[in-house]
Amino acid sequence: MTDAGAETPALREIVQRGLWFEEFEEGVRYVHRPGRTVTEADNVLFTTLTMNPQPLHLDRAFAETQPFGRVLVNSMFTLSTLVGQSVAQLTLGTLVANLGFGEIAFPAPVFVGDTLSGESVVEGKRLSSSRPGEGVVTLGHTSRNQDGVVVARCTRSMLVWTREAGERAAAGGARS
Repeated sequence: MTDAGAETPALREIVQRGLWFEEFEEGVRYVHRPGRTVTEADNVLFTTLTMNPQPLHLDRAFAETQPFGRVLVNSMFTLSTLVGQSVAQLTLGTLVANLGFGEIAFPAPVFVGDTLSGESVVEGKRLSSSRPGEGVVTLGHTSRNQDGVVVARCTRSMLVWTREAGERAAAGGARS
């Protein structure tokens, strides 16, 4: 119990954020948790929101006649989930822009009920020559199912704030 007249000491605040450019370390594996169990609703909603009429994702009777024998989760949902799993740990509030994706692969299918986990490795980084206060970081993302099977891989290049420029921008200051 606290004394009603006592002054409460100020608490130090820690705000959740991604990494500044300087904090990304090449050759480090960042493991993203929690995992994400894919539901039928996820697959149907994502597929229909993106106007993808592929019956492999929407028509159980059709999918059962195809090589995998059941509905496949939309691979773009798998890719989006993989990148999304990295945001809180790596780019929340520190990303300026995604620059592009390369080498996207889906080596194994994802099915409803699979639990996806992600990891990212920094493959390279450099300060931007045309945008002071920003740097280019290239990540290799990998998604695995509950059995450890790799279901998706991609590389992603992105523009990230340096600490000084990012803190200034967050405080409402002008770009460098």
